[in-house]
Amino acid sequence: MLQIKGIRKVYKTGSLVQEALKGVSLNLRDNEFVAILGASGSGKTTMLNIIGGLDRYDDGDLIINGVSTKRYSDRDWDSYRNHTVGFVFQSYNLIPHQTILKNVELALTIGGINSRTRTARAKEALEKVGLKEHIHKKPSQLSGGQMQRVAIARALVNDPDILLADEPTGALDSDTSLQVMDLLKEVAQDRLVVMVTHNPELAEKYATRIVTLKDGEITSDSDPFTPEEGEAVHKNLGKASMSLLTSLLLSFNNLWTKKARTILVSFAGSIGIIGIAMILAMSHGANEYIRSVEEESLQDYPLQITDASFNLASLYTDSMSAAQSASEERDDGKNVEEWRTLTQMLSGVKTNDLKSLKAFFESDECDIDDYVQTIEYDYNLTPRIYKVNDKGDYRQVNPDISFSALGFTSTQGTTNGLLSTLSSSDSFFAMPEKEDLFRNNFDLKAGSWPENYNECVVALSSNGRVPDLTLYAMELKDPKELEGMIDAFTQGKTYDDVSELGHYSYDDFIGIEFTMVPASSFYTYDKKYKVWTDHSSDTDYMKKLLQEKGESLKIVGVIQPAEGAATSSTNIGIGYHHTLTNHIIDQSKDSAIVKAQMKTPDIDVFTNKRFDDNSQDSDVDMSSLFSVDEDAIKDAFNFDMDGLDLSSLDLSGLDFSDIDLSSSISADDLGAV
Repeated sequence: MLQIKGIRKVYKTGSLVQEALKGVSLNLRDNEFVAILGASGSGKTTMLNIIGGLDRYDDGDLIINGVSTKRYSDRDWDSYRNHTVGFVFQSYNLIPHQTILKNVELALTIGGINSRTRTARAKEALEKVGLKEHIHKKPSQLSGGQMQRVAIARALVNDPDILLADEPTGALDSDTSLQVMDLLKEVAQDRLVVMVTHNPELAEKYATRIVTLKDGEITSDSDPFTPEEGEAVHKNLGKASMSLLTSLLLSFNNLWTKKARTILVSFAGSIGIIGIAMILAMSHGANEYIRSVEEESLQDYPLQITDASFNLASLYTDSMSAAQSASEERDDGKNVEEWRTLTQMLSGVKTNDLKSLKAFFESDECDIDDYVQTIEYDYNLTPRIYKVNDKGDYRQVNPDISFSALGFTSTQGTTNGLLSTLSSSDSFFAMPEKEDLFRNNFDLKAGSWPENYNECVVALSSNGRVPDLTLYAMELKDPKELEGMIDAFTQGKTYDDVSELGHYSYDDFIGIEFTMVPASSFYTYDKKYKVWTDHSSDTDYMKKLLQEKGESLKIVGVIQPAEGAATSSTNIGIGYHHTLTNHIIDQSKDSAIVKAQMKTPDIDVFTNKRFDDNSQDSDVDMSSLFSVDEDAIKDAFNFDMDGLDLSSLDLSGLDFSDIDLSSSISADDLGAV
């Protein structure tokens, strides 16, 4: 039993509102043939679509066998259409490239019925409509009446409770129409058949009940029905869907029956897909190339933020503007105005707060890690590395002082990061903290990668060469040869005793050892004068220091830039592990001189004066630094010094602050001269 209670349906198109059904109510019996008559636009098809679940109502309720459809989900409507109702359309809606047997089977296929069962039921349905002998024909081989009977067989194959027919005879001639109506009347004996038609004669002849609609309202009902009132309930009908395999088979069969179109569509689609793929590939390749160029450029020339900086571009611009302004103001050519180049450069130097910048980089607020490969920090700390021979003689190789006579020195003593980047003659360099970034650009040729602070590697050039400066540092070439070339160069002479071009194996490098000491160990405290004295120029002191406190730095491997890798010239030489810097910092923190300076941050421990004290007066009693050999003076100048009282000689008024005695006088020898 089907009940329609106060169904309303409104169609809205922009500002136009069309009310197709105006609160229609209708009760239909389980077994009857109902014909719905009415003029075009009266709401007949809308009512049929709502009964069949093809359209949704806006208000009211549709009750099927006591079950309300108000809260039906899409799955419930699908199940209702598959199992409860069957459709017969005016235009047949048959699939032209399938046989009529397959057309009828389609309703069962969608319902998930297996192949054997649906074939048997489809043949039975076709036999009922008189098409048993035509099951292998296609729709184009049938007449209009036969195609309509196929449509009826398809609607009946699921054995629905309700059969809906929308103008089933609209495209048929009179004789064929009568045959279809006879068939529908026979079907209506055991189920509800609802037919929409414009032909009142057929309706009166075959239908058991006629309902007339006009302007969305029922105007007449030949056999009204009032069922017993009962409360409608909601009930889920469950799902009804075909299996994945069945859907794939249907899709393949549909493609195979239209081979030419499938091939053309596939070819055209392939061209489009290939074209899009090529564009995406080219775009991705271009982006990757640009990214690789950027990475290689930044590895060769990384962005550096120093503790002091100035803008060369603005200096040039300001200078040109000043020159142009002076030229415009000059009247008779006799005024010569100052052109401030050096002043603008030095006064334009800005100090960067690197401590705050580092704190920002390491905070949660900074997302710079998304845009950089790594951030390395330079603490202006150069390890003091020496090459010591078996006799205890030593040579400083880092910072290298070989070229001091030429004016090219290493970064020793340089605290300004801006100046420290201008020149360097060192063979040693610190490997990046992000080891993968460095190792991915190099191939390990021999030995192993450094793992500890006291291990290092020899980094060759991209063509497998090693700089001669590095060979001198390792003493694989005689350092005296380097000294001879430098002396000859300073004198404007040619050095003829140059050794032949060397060739070395990887084993020649591995195992070479250096000795390193912290720079803080060069200083001792003079209790008498309350200053710290540098002994780095004291040979005996340094030999003893290297022997007692020196740590070994050993070459454990040989590396070479990988093919196509981006490497910088600063990564050629001897690379030490990045933890060596932290090791030196830890040693310095525990040293006596650093603790003394931290204890008195306002006092310079080397002069025992305040840092802001610019006076030239010395607090050291310089008269006690000297003693006079009276006999030697007496013999030299032939005069008698008897009676001359030198103890009263006062030298405290003399200014010796510009005299550097640290290189020749140790703290232990003060007063012995």
